[in-house]
Amino acid sequence: MYQCQTVIGLTDAAKDPPLSDCVWPADALNTIPDWVYTSRSLYDQEMEKIFRGDTWNFVALEAEVPKVGDYRRSYVGATPVVVARAEDGSVAVFENRCAHRGAEFCRNSHGHAKEFVCPYHQWSYDLKGNLQGVPFKRGVNKQGGMPRDFKNSEHGARQLRVATRNGVVFASYSDSVEPLEEYLTPEIVKEFDTTFTGKKLKVLGYYRNELPCNWKMYHENLKDPYHATLLHSFLVVFGLLVAGNKSTMFADAKHGRHGIMGSAKSEDKYASVSEENKKEMRSFHDGLRLRDERFLDFVREFDSPWSVTMMTIWPNLIVQREMNTLGVRHIVPNGPDSLIMEWTMFGYEDDTPEMERHRLRQGNLMGPAGFLGLEDNEAMKFVQEGVRRSSTGVNHILLDPGTVGTADTLISEAAIRAMYRYYRQVMGLRVQGEAA
Repeated sequence: MYQCQTVIGLTDAAKDPPLSDCVWPADALNTIPDWVYTSRSLYDQEMEKIFRGDTWNFVALEAEVPKVGDYRRSYVGATPVVVARAEDGSVAVFENRCAHRGAEFCRNSHGHAKEFVCPYHQWSYDLKGNLQGVPFKRGVNKQGGMPRDFKNSEHGARQLRVATRNGVVFASYSDSVEPLEEYLTPEIVKEFDTTFTGKKLKVLGYYRNELPCNWKMYHENLKDPYHATLLHSFLVVFGLLVAGNKSTMFADAKHGRHGIMGSAKSEDKYASVSEENKKEMRSFHDGLRLRDERFLDFVREFDSPWSVTMMTIWPNLIVQREMNTLGVRHIVPNGPDSLIMEWTMFGYEDDTPEMERHRLRQGNLMGPAGFLGLEDNEAMKFVQEGVRRSSTGVNHILLDPGTVGTADTLISEAAIRAMYRYYRQVMGLRVQGEAA
């Protein structure tokens, strides 16, 4: 069998082997084959087995659809969906695809509507995706039209299961996925509820950008505290995430698919870093200072030991709490070598004007051109270019050997190991040396 992870001098074509030929290296916990990021056939299976499998996918905040008729375009994996507030007050999620010829009938990112009408042949759908009207359904002058046994009820948009928690909307294609709270696990629910307390949310704005990398790299990036202590000058100089600070890299014990990276900022405006650690951190610059130090103000408003948390909820949600700036990041896969990141920044309806301004100011840390996001985006672009063009075909996750899942140190790749162990199971990928 073609062992795609051991071939030397791989071309772009060889980086896209059929799924049946993809065998993980024998040292499965400590290696990742490059075809995980480059194979089109694997990507297509991810859409089916992960995003349309037994998962809950983030689709919106309820604050984006507060009134009957409000809607938002969204995605489950790469599949376009509509999130709408239906006439009965419930939140409905259905595919943004006309059952007739497949056109996307909802074209605006947000809006208000009484119905959705396909622009091609004007088939119309209600706020739950049910087909309600077909022009010339019985033809003209008793000629043409739909078959006599055609029923509107059998030709609506495909509808997804919906679950909400404290203002956050999730959707699933699966009839067998466990209830949302079980899916998240108790530890993740506790951290989730720290940010989403049940108070009404207020959307403050959006970012949207494309990253030229595989969608899984973004999960890795936020399960990788090692890079955070090295790449981001802002984090280390200003003490938000520094090796030696009280920190955590947690992975859920049930599957290892969800995670929390957290750190406690010291009371000082700037980090105190030993001379020994400075030598390891090229991104640390002693003279770096902010002209506006309000960026570093931290108002303690949460029942949490962490001033910074990044929570990854498999497969498509990042919840960010960076001091007082709050946001969700929605991962939208866009092929094996691209993803769309949709950022929604928010606060609470009962925020004072001063707190809202503070959240908006600290929001400059985030987004595609933020003090932190820009560096991550560039680094992941470099990784994607490297794995696509490499001659070795394998990259290594060797830090903190033997640890899988939660780590006691930031200098660890244990959470990445846990994620890919779960990923191999879901995808049905065989490890070299195991029986087929």
